[in-house]
Amino acid sequence: MLVLTRKKGQKLIINDNIEVTILETRGDNVKIGISAPKNVSIFREEIYEEIKKANKESIKEISLPEFNNAINIDDSRKDFTSEYLNKLKSISTKINKPDK
Repeated sequence: MLVLTRKKGQKLIINDNIEVTILETRGDNVKIGISAPKNVSIFREEIYEEIKKANKESIKEISLPEFNNAINIDDSRKDFTSEYLNKLKSISTKINKPDK
C-alpha cells in the first residue's frame, strides 16, 4: 500500500486520468473530490460490499431449470454434463469474442 501525506488543495493523479483532490480536513475526517472518466466506477467501501453481496444473492436465485432453459438444454436427459460444458464453452467464446 502506498501511503502519502497531502494538504488541503493538493492532488493525487492515478493512471493519467483519475484525479483525487483533498478538499477539506476536519479532525479525523477528510473530504476528497474524485475526477474520473465515466467508465470508472467509484464506490464507498460499504456500498461496494453491499453490491457484491446482492450480486452473489442474485446468482443463487437462478434455478437449474431456468439455467437449462436459458442455454437451451433438454433437462429430461440424465447425462448432459458434456452438453453443459460445450454450451458454456460456446457462451464463453461469444462473450470473449464479440461480433465485429
